[in-house]
Amino acid sequence: MDASWGFFKYLGALNSWAMQFQKISGLIKPLTRRWVTWWKKQTPNRQDRVALLAPMGAVAIFLLTIISSVGYLRYEEMERDQESVQRDLEYANQKIRLHLLEQQERMMKLARDVGGEKLSVADFDKQSSDLIKQYPEISAILWVDEFRRVKAQASSSSLDMFHLHRQDTWLDYTETEDTYSLAKELRQAIFSPPIAIKPREKMGQTETQIQFHIPMSNNTQFKGVVMVEYSIDGLLRYTVPAEITARHAVALVDGNNTLLAGQSIKPRTGMWEYSPWESKSYEYIVPISTIGNSLQLRAQAYRTSQVLIGSGLFWLVMLLSGMTTWMLIGTWRHTRRRLQAQQALITETNFRRAMENSVLTGMRAMDMNGRITYVNAAFCQMTGWSEAELVGASSPFPYWPDEDREMLSIKLSDQLNGRTTLSGFQIRVRRKNRTIFDARLYVSPLIDALGQQTGWMTSMTDITEPNKIREQLSASHERFTTVLEALDASVSVSPLGSAELLFANKLYRQWFGNQGKGHLELVSQAGTLPLNESQNLDNVDDLVGMPTHNLTQARTENAEVYVPELNKWLEVRTRYFNWVDGRLAQMVISTDITARRMAEEQAALQSERAQSASRLITMGEMASSVAHELNQPLTAISNYCNGMLTRLQGNQITEDELKVALEKTSRQAQRAGQIIQRIRSFVKRSETNRVNTAVAPIVAEAVDLADTELRRRQVKLSLFVSDRLSKLHIDPILIEQMLNNILKNAAEGVEHAQRPPDQRHVELQVVPKEVEGQDVVEFSVSDSGTGMTPEVMERVFEAFYTTKSEGMGIGLNLCRTIIESHQGRMTAENIYNGKLIVGGRFSFWLPASKTLIPL
Repeated sequence: MDASWGFFKYLGALNSWAMQFQKISGLIKPLTRRWVTWWKKQTPNRQDRVALLAPMGAVAIFLLTIISSVGYLRYEEMERDQESVQRDLEYANQKIRLHLLEQQERMMKLARDVGGEKLSVADFDKQSSDLIKQYPEISAILWVDEFRRVKAQASSSSLDMFHLHRQDTWLDYTETEDTYSLAKELRQAIFSPPIAIKPREKMGQTETQIQFHIPMSNNTQFKGVVMVEYSIDGLLRYTVPAEITARHAVALVDGNNTLLAGQSIKPRTGMWEYSPWESKSYEYIVPISTIGNSLQLRAQAYRTSQVLIGSGLFWLVMLLSGMTTWMLIGTWRHTRRRLQAQQALITETNFRRAMENSVLTGMRAMDMNGRITYVNAAFCQMTGWSEAELVGASSPFPYWPDEDREMLSIKLSDQLNGRTTLSGFQIRVRRKNRTIFDARLYVSPLIDALGQQTGWMTSMTDITEPNKIREQLSASHERFTTVLEALDASVSVSPLGSAELLFANKLYRQWFGNQGKGHLELVSQAGTLPLNESQNLDNVDDLVGMPTHNLTQARTENAEVYVPELNKWLEVRTRYFNWVDGRLAQMVISTDITARRMAEEQAALQSERAQSASRLITMGEMASSVAHELNQPLTAISNYCNGMLTRLQGNQITEDELKVALEKTSRQAQRAGQIIQRIRSFVKRSETNRVNTAVAPIVAEAVDLADTELRRRQVKLSLFVSDRLSKLHIDPILIEQMLNNILKNAAEGVEHAQRPPDQRHVELQVVPKEVEGQDVVEFSVSDSGTGMTPEVMERVFEAFYTTKSEGMGIGLNLCRTIIESHQGRMTAENIYNGKLIVGGRFSFWLPASKTLIPL
């Protein structure tokens, strides 16, 4: 029962330690989480983690057990020390109590005799002296009458002369006065609290004593007290057994635990205060029951050497524990290495098994006696026999055909005797379903880790398909030769730089005979084209890797040559390749193109006539385009001039306003000139003047140009341009003119629809967008007109198609051409409110540059 209670007390101590190390555990938790993360990465397999955690868990449990056992034993040792202090202190207290009780009886008898006037002063002195000699802890015995006057006294020889109460003197201590009054009032023997007696002069030291007042009375009349003064130091020295003071620091203290006499052990501070192995100075305090709570007996255990730590058995256990821990850690490391090696072996085995299962080559292993020890999946799939049916089988094997068994037995015997060839040998193999296929076997010795041959490894390849392919190739060669013979072009092959004719088809033989002279003539005529000196030398031609000293200047391009002997134009094509014997050969294919050359000459004459007519049509288109595009800047110039003239006549224009209007008129005239230059360049199919241009200035110019037309038609423009747009690599003049054309068409559409004034509006939106994975800028012009019919929608971008009486039908066609030349797209659509058409929308987008600019 005591052991269980001690164990629970030990658990409580551990709990207090856990609270003290709570801050440290807060720092350990992140490290623990990191270690767990690292551990999971190192061992992704859960079974491996369990296998590795078992030795680690054993180490942790073992260390925890050892630490707990040592801590528990240490705690038990400290409990025994504390119990020893309590036991010894109780014994000392009992001794003091019995000693004081014995003295009290003697002192009370003395007080009765003095109160009954049975003793004179001389008798009192004699008995008091005897008592002081018998009890050395008594420093003085006084006879104090009812007037607080010392009538007689006996003192110890060791008492300081300055502390003596002289006869016929008065009591001079307040504590004594209080105790005297209390004893007089209660008529009971009373102990005073500890009294510090100061020296009357500078020499001497303060002495603490305790007084015992025994009241004297004659019948009911108070006659004074017998006052016994005890020295606190003497009381401790003469009443506490010496064996107890030798084992513990015994002291007498007051009610506030202030040291009065004896020894005291100062507590150790700093890190030693929290050390679990530090020997604590346990103290135990009991009041002296005879005197009361004003005087207490305290005992403190001395810090002795740690018997547990200093014992050889402890260090032997610790040594064995360290060795066990080291062995467990070694086991854990060995287990980890073994698991790593096992994992690597499993990975390598799975890799080799997967590699063996993925190949189409059958693998078979035999021992030195010709018994099958291993077959892979491909071998089983080829033969149709399972691994269980083949492993362990001996000659004759089940996949041998019955008619080939004798021959295969001889080959197996040669194989077992080491008579094999590196090229392998071909056999026939019978499947389990009785079908036959051709196979080629390659045999190599099987060597173990000691360098000893343990068997033979055979690889088997199914060559049924290659044999079929070889037969098919032979038939195909025959068919190919037949085709070449039937070609309407001559084909000849000759070694490079030689007149030997390796191959010639029927038409070549008809034209040039069986000699290679015709081949060389065609090559020489086709190879007279000079090389371009400005050609980039870094380009790799078709002849790379071939010897150049024997090559002519014949190119792989087609060459047209005229052969006077045949009176024919021939298209000659040459190609170099390696002949079947490895020699470099040149093949020449000549096709009769005489009829085509005659047709080309006729076509050239027709082309000249067509070009003349085309130039006339082009000039008409260009004139129409110029007239259409110039109409807008010229209209703007006319509007500016009319406005200035009107305001000049009415004296409503200042010089600055006139200057601004003239600058705008000049800019429109320059725009007209630029339009003529761009349209002419566009008709000539020349490249446009494209630069990286911001979107906002183009939109502002186009809106400014179309503003007059919009106000004339009483159409309100709503403009929305995104805050940040990428630059566009465009010709700004063409895009600005095209945007102006679309705005003008929108205004005309709104006017044609005859909408009320509050519904006559056009909206222009310019926003970034992503089309087909690229960043673009989309321009969208919406109007509140009548939209377009399906017929108009189908032909809206067709050239010379228009719905206007005065239109030419080239504006939108030219707009789409400009957008497409900038790698953009343009679309047209109707705006619906349910099924009702409420307007139209023309949209186009242009690819954006990488640079973003603010509006």
